[in-house]
Amino acid sequence: MSDPTLLQTPLHDLHVRLGARMVPFAGYAMPVQYPAGILAEHRQCRNAAALFDVSHMGQLRLVGDDAAAALESLVPVDIVDLGVHKQRYALFTNASGGILDDLMVTRRENDLFVIVNAACKDADTQHLITHIGHRCTVVPMPERALLALQGPQAVAALSRLNPDVAKLVFMTGGHFRLAGADCYVTRSGYTGEDGFEISVPAEAAVALAEELLAQPEVAPAGLGARDSLRLEAGLCLYGHDINTTTSPVEASLTWAIQKVRRPGGARAGGYPGASVIEAHLAGGAPSKRVGLVGLERAPVREGTTIVDAHGHQLGTVTSGTLAPTVNQAIAMAYLPLDHAQPQHEVYAEVRGKKLPMRVSPMPFNPTNYFRG
Repeated sequence: MSDPTLLQTPLHDLHVRLGARMVPFAGYAMPVQYPAGILAEHRQCRNAAALFDVSHMGQLRLVGDDAAAALESLVPVDIVDLGVHKQRYALFTNASGGILDDLMVTRRENDLFVIVNAACKDADTQHLITHIGHRCTVVPMPERALLALQGPQAVAALSRLNPDVAKLVFMTGGHFRLAGADCYVTRSGYTGEDGFEISVPAEAAVALAEELLAQPEVAPAGLGARDSLRLEAGLCLYGHDINTTTSPVEASLTWAIQKVRRPGGARAGGYPGASVIEAHLAGGAPSKRVGLVGLERAPVREGTTIVDAHGHQLGTVTSGTLAPTVNQAIAMAYLPLDHAQPQHEVYAEVRGKKLPMRVSPMPFNPTNYFRG
């Protein structure tokens, strides 16, 4: 029996029909895995194409001539100069320089298309309405579902439905007709692989998913594989690797702050926590998110304490797994700057043992984004 307190995505019955194990996630009943299992789903995405239901995410439109400048007042990111059908990663910040959520923003012909995390979408919507609702119209899109088709063969599978999708490059989008439905497609995702995220009318989502699953390259994948894939790609999960107490600089997300929004730039500052973040950009961050690779094969999970050779606590693991593709224990953690240098050795305390780990560049597995 499904839990009546949980929301259902438009694909819920399809997941059940496919034999998915459903779990609570961000207030929704979501598939954690299908009968093939998480490892098979992970490899499916790395080697062919995997279809994920991400309809629990929040989709919003910001409408009005002032929308881009208004959104810039809430994020340390260049939105004003974003070209039509270009996509950008952004961060809502708070007054102390912490991260309220991370999001994707795409400029379209007549609006900004925004995707936010499921657990934060109600708070994010209210945040937008409260702070910039007088400058633009904030339009939630509960009538849309969201699918992610990820993997090196995703383009071959999706091109059979509409060959024009192959013209997209990483972090661009466009309007496409797929399985009889008007969709908005971006060439982006959360796995480190080439792939697409497809905003589709909710009533057309099942038909589109079934047509994609009928392609020989495609199989379904759930939350378990999504998590191991994004961790191999060195991507943050909100509420775990980034939160209200971590600044973008500490989180090693300075690449997301364009020059025009930094000190000396034409539109520097003007967003919540700017003074803190600018001080961190100048070298004042107390810690840094780093990748860790285990020198032994034992997995190191979220919450594990990281210590130095003398047993002094340095930090805590925010995400960790035994990575299927790289075949090593990998993790992310925040470490003091003097312990965050590449190849520096630290130790994970696991069941009374100190397991050696080495600070490693991320991503752990090379990304395969299609840039043209």
